[in-house]
Amino acid sequence: MSYPQSSFFAASPEDTARLAEDLSSALTQLLPAGVVIFLEGELGAGKTTFSRYFIQSLGHTGNVKSPTYTLVEPYELEGVVVYHFDLYRLSDPEELEYMGVRDYFRDNAICLVEWPEKGGQSLAKADLVISISSMREGRRFTIEALSTKGTKLLQLCKRV
Repeated sequence: MSYPQSSFFAASPEDTARLAEDLSSALTQLLPAGVVIFLEGELGAGKTTFSRYFIQSLGHTGNVKSPTYTLVEPYELEGVVVYHFDLYRLSDPEELEYMGVRDYFRDNAICLVEWPEKGGQSLAKADLVISISSMREGRRFTIEALSTKGTKLLQLCKRV
């Protein structure tokens, strides 16, 4: 089965924020279904910045910390829990099994996973993969649906 792909160019942080808002707005229409989003890109590409805008657009009003050292930061919001993973410092995917990672991937949970390739088979399958490329004049977001849920999310999003 072939799933859709789309791209978005962000010339500014405000453009990135608008993309995050669009995706979060579309995603709220799919709840309580759980959604898994992988974020890919080089170090400094903007994965955490996108995550921050995304979590804030879902209603979080405090700081959004990078979970680089804790591996995961939970955000309990009205009607949904967002788990923000950063697996950059993960040395072995088995560490995820010890922390009960499979319990995070459930209905009514949104999982944003930075550096998913480090998680191996311990992670749930992604509904969306967002690849971020740095360019001199901004960021290129390539968004690929990998499930029916991801396809629906792309269809509901205005900017992509």
